[in-house]
Amino acid sequence: MKKVQHYINGKFMDSINGEFFDNFNPATNELISKVALGREAEVNAAVAAAKAALTGEWGQMKLNDRIALMYEIANEIDRRFNDFLEAETLDTGKPYSIARHIDIPRGAANFKVFADTMKAVADEAYQADTPDGKRMFNYSVRKPKGVIAVISPWNLPLLLMTWKVGPAMACGNTVVVKPSQVTPTTTSLLGEVMSKVGVPAGAYNVVQGKGSITGNLITAHKDIDAITFTGETVTGEMIMRACSVGVRDVSLELGGKNPAIIFDDCDIKKAVAETTRSAFANSGQVCLGTERVYVQRPIFDEFVQGLKESASKLKLGIQHDESTDIGPLVSASHRDKVLDYYGKAAAEGANIILGGKAPVMPGNMKDGYWVEPTIWTGLPETATVVKEEVFGPCCHVQPFDTEEEVIKMANNSPYGLAATVFTENLDKAHRVAGQIDAGIVWINSWFLRDLRTPFGGMKGSGIGREGGHHSLEFYTELKNVCIKM
Repeated sequence: MKKVQHYINGKFMDSINGEFFDNFNPATNELISKVALGREAEVNAAVAAAKAALTGEWGQMKLNDRIALMYEIANEIDRRFNDFLEAETLDTGKPYSIARHIDIPRGAANFKVFADTMKAVADEAYQADTPDGKRMFNYSVRKPKGVIAVISPWNLPLLLMTWKVGPAMACGNTVVVKPSQVTPTTTSLLGEVMSKVGVPAGAYNVVQGKGSITGNLITAHKDIDAITFTGETVTGEMIMRACSVGVRDVSLELGGKNPAIIFDDCDIKKAVAETTRSAFANSGQVCLGTERVYVQRPIFDEFVQGLKESASKLKLGIQHDESTDIGPLVSASHRDKVLDYYGKAAAEGANIILGGKAPVMPGNMKDGYWVEPTIWTGLPETATVVKEEVFGPCCHVQPFDTEEEVIKMANNSPYGLAATVFTENLDKAHRVAGQIDAGIVWINSWFLRDLRTPFGGMKGSGIGREGGHHSLEFYTELKNVCIKM
């Protein structure tokens, strides 16, 4: 049986007390590994190693040498592409076809993008007169923030972990990473990469474990200087409370209940195709996914029929089957949560256009964590599945009449992460995008990302922005130096 260990101070190790927990393949419910359970001893060791590395070989490394190492990390991930692909798809159940084109390439690219950002970032400098008629010169410098705790999610484990580790390390920080307990493997595998390319011990540390145990110990540790977290909002609130002790910095990318607004002047084929992706990709387990779809009344019936036909063609299947479009949900508990929402939708009077239950799967997939792609209509805006984040392959489609009406509907949410707008009218696209309460708005598209642009949410969807130089605002301390000349 494979073991997934901690990676602390440049070495792989079991927990001191020998505890492990089980990791299952979501597609089959088969046990695939035993994962070390980190407690206080492992957390203390990882944080101590990270703190020591700040003044050791890693902390003394020149910027150009650190940037070169970031490229080596990315290149080694690419060299071991198939290892990362197999590990990621086994943990998550997602198809090779998705992970091959998104998760693994982006996981590697995050190191290169932020290495390039460090080469290109410009600091401020000003000259001015002093009150006594002299001159003063002010300039800003950046320094690493220190030991960064990275609490990463299970839906895009490698991609979203390196989205934080990449800029943190490029800026000269050290990291203590706790991946989700249900997707531990690629975070550990990255430790092999760090060792292979010569990253100094203590710069990158991984403590495996459960959020209620290991996560709480990490976020409460007095020598953690800042915490970055992607996940659901309730956990984000708990982390924010922990950060108030010691007044530590926090970056939170949290939940979403993202709207799609589809006007009757849109390219309806494009709107159907993109909404099929945004509602059902990765089995709906995408923080940027669409769960609320608003369609202008003249094309409502046509759109619903088109979305049903498109979603009906999606094939559920095992990871390595190249014809698979949708995998299972990530865990048994999450499947049960999503199916509970499916039941609530039916109980509250939804018209079930497609799906709505757990499918019967053949062979060794019969015990996997499967749910059907699901489309509802007919619910009021107060319905449970219209208000709360389901995080499964589902959406509710609602008609609207006017632009003003749909903007109010789209913004009537405690979340504000992402939105999509479909229209061929450029003035309308700009006008509506400017009024939507969301950190990112896509026009006639979904999930297009330039990694230099700001990413993050409004309201209950988070605090802060990541991407390009925006990440530097979190991962560095900015200092002003004033010289009287």
